[in-house]
Amino acid sequence: MSNINIKKSIFSKLRNNFIAGIVVLIPIGITLYLTLFLIRISGKIIPKEINPNNYLPFDIPGVEILIALIIITFIGWLSLSFLGKKFFELFNNILKKIPILRTIYSAIGHMTETFTKSDSKQKNVVLLEYPRKGIWAVGFATKENEGIIRNKVGEDIINIFVPTTPNPTSGFLLMVPKKDLIYLDVSFEQASKFIVSAGTTNIN
Repeated sequence: MSNINIKKSIFSKLRNNFIAGIVVLIPIGITLYLTLFLIRISGKIIPKEINPNNYLPFDIPGVEILIALIIITFIGWLSLSFLGKKFFELFNNILKKIPILRTIYSAIGHMTETFTKSDSKQKNVVLLEYPRKGIWAVGFATKENEGIIRNKVGEDIINIFVPTTPNPTSGFLLMVPKKDLIYLDVSFEQASKFIVSAGTTNIN
């Protein structure tokens, strides 16, 4: 084997090892980054009075996330109780009477209910041609448009949220004719995993 072939072989192995290292480190790095980001954010959200790290001689990383999960679970349990339902119903009615807040609160509330429905018969995940014909995107059907837009268009229109990758919290609102949509019999979680992973996982 000539020196040139030996050098090419060594270079090829080094390149393959480098690529393998990137493949291994990227998900680890992103996971660690998001974890640290959540820890920093939760440390600012949790009030100092109930944050154990303010009373301990040393900080426990991530304890704020645990406390946040406990508080959220407790509020969820409270909202399902009789008194809790009455309290949150009163709270909702108050917010809905405040001009600016009621618009934001109602919109976020409707969006949350749409994406957290446990009804298996509810099909929210759709396939549509976007941004042009022949290119497909996964989106979420949020609601059938029954307002002035539907009347002007003159056909059944579905509001579709098409999230971006790998951050699904941003995206585009599209109003698509119902006949141009393909409804997928998959869960919201499966579709979200597919989007966040940039298509490296399959939707089963």
